[in-house]
Amino acid sequence: MKLSNATLDTLPASIRRPTYDRSRLTPGIVHIGLGNFHRAHQAWYLHRLFEMGLNHDWAIVGAGVRPYDAQMREKMAAQDFLTTLIELAPDSRSAEVTGAMIDYLPIEEGNGPLIAQMADPEIRIVALTVTEGGYYIDPVTKGFDAAHPDIQHDATNPSAPRTAFGAMVAALRLRRDRGIGPFTGQSCDNLQGNGKILRQTVVSLARLSDPDLAEWIDTNCTFPNSMVDCIVPATGPNELALVRELGIEDAVPVTHENFRQWVIEDDFCAGRPDWDRVGATFSDRVHDFETMKIRILNGGHQVISDAGEVLGVETISGCMEHPLIAGLFRKVEVEEIVPHVAPVPGMVPEAYVELIARRFSNPAIVDTTRRVAFDGSSRHPGFILPSVRDGLAKGIPVEGLALVSAAWARYCTGVREDGSAVAPNDPFWETLQPRAEAARTNPQIWLENRALYGDLADEPRFAEAFGKWLRQIHAEGLEAALRTYLER
Repeated sequence: MKLSNATLDTLPASIRRPTYDRSRLTPGIVHIGLGNFHRAHQAWYLHRLFEMGLNHDWAIVGAGVRPYDAQMREKMAAQDFLTTLIELAPDSRSAEVTGAMIDYLPIEEGNGPLIAQMADPEIRIVALTVTEGGYYIDPVTKGFDAAHPDIQHDATNPSAPRTAFGAMVAALRLRRDRGIGPFTGQSCDNLQGNGKILRQTVVSLARLSDPDLAEWIDTNCTFPNSMVDCIVPATGPNELALVRELGIEDAVPVTHENFRQWVIEDDFCAGRPDWDRVGATFSDRVHDFETMKIRILNGGHQVISDAGEVLGVETISGCMEHPLIAGLFRKVEVEEIVPHVAPVPGMVPEAYVELIARRFSNPAIVDTTRRVAFDGSSRHPGFILPSVRDGLAKGIPVEGLALVSAAWARYCTGVREDGSAVAPNDPFWETLQPRAEAARTNPQIWLENRALYGDLADEPRFAEAFGKWLRQIHAEGLEAALRTYLER
């Protein structure tokens, strides 16, 4: 059955579908970056509110800023912006159709439709999932990268910007000039202090073309920090086949695990939905929740995914079945990451490691090591290296984290140990791959990538351990290095 408003009542009885009247929903949120994660996470919370008869003036208008977003828009529009969510528990599965999104803006050069929609008084939140590497952060200073060509374009063409942030600035200029008032900018990406980073990007970009506007934004707009969590694989042939098995023709279904968490600062200048009524947590301790999740879960993903890729293990659950990779995960987490993580209400770090191990081990979630290993140039500095720096400062071991970095360097040579080629899997692959090759004989060359490692190349305890592991990996193989580490 082709998914659409008209066919909702004829879907199989086992599939939950919207009980609210979607024609009566009105928009309150523009969400930029309509990937699988957003539809399984933030949009789901809103859908649940609508099911309770609440907040029907907070529907989502989807948006994108890149030409490839037009294909997603076309697919979503053909099915009335509905999404089939398939929850995959280790021993069961269930499905529901969600309808929190009611439109998807046309993708146009200069982002005119997006700017106009965000300038509409009905819009009170502009949310984003644009990946960790999408915020124009200078890799060395961690400040705003004003020299990036996209940013330079937007600074000189503020009415026809290229980036999502330039479009936000243009819309906020219209709102200020029309007396409409500000909106909340809400990052939903895996970044420590994601709201603070979003504020930095938007305000800094505005300052390049209109300092007065930048000051108005900084004073009036809010950018709440948040922690988001749900494992959501990419959609491929398996997922498309699964939704067909359920009796639904959905061009863009989403599979996800049976776990969600959302912790948010309650800092919304123009109001917000009652997300706390459906399981979200509003807290002034978002930083602690973020640290636990980013260090243990996101860091744990990097611990196992690069090793899995090098050894030809295709899925995250497969990595957890591999005794050496699973051993690496547990030893590094307990000895080198947990000591830097504070407990949060209801959870201590050691218990969180066990929770993550169970989630990673779920065989129903076909989450590929390639997906998780993507963009290591953003994820290692964001998820792994902070624990390295803390370990060096506190005198806590960093041997396992150095091994994780060595496995990433080995992965970036572009060839697995079975001889198969690794297709480019990082925005900076063309820079990383030759450096990884050169590091075969001189490991220090890898660490001299100061944009990623900063002064860690000069820290003997980390640099010497990294060099030792990388030499062993190239001489004897990754499994030999993992055994050596686990026997310590």
